[in-house]
Amino acid sequence: MKIAISTNGTTKESLLDSRFGRCNYFQIYDTDTKEFSVIENKGFTAAGGAGIAASNQIVDEKVQVVITGSLGPNAFDIINGSNIKAYKCANLSMDEVVEKYNNKELEEINSCGASHQG
Repeated sequence: MKIAISTNGTTKESLLDSRFGRCNYFQIYDTDTKEFSVIENKGFTAAGGAGIAASNQIVDEKVQVVITGSLGPNAFDIINGSNIKAYKCANLSMDEVVEKYNNKELEEINSCGASHQG
């Protein structure tokens, strides 16, 4: 299974970024291999529609779970509509985020956060 975590950096020590659409990177954790890979978030540089760009990228990566701070309305609709589970987490390191997920300590995101226009 693949888990996408919104983050501000490219190492396992990097912290979760609570901004899904405008985070710098997504670290993809593979639960089978226990390895992280990093992709740049296409939404980070988007003039508008950052949540849409980021969500579509996550869908294209065939991710089953997203861990972030919150999802705006457009991102929530795409993620939820693609049957991807979304969870809320604080600004922790990648290993700490995965540990909290594995221990079932994260709150599922069942509704969208505020829209972030621009």
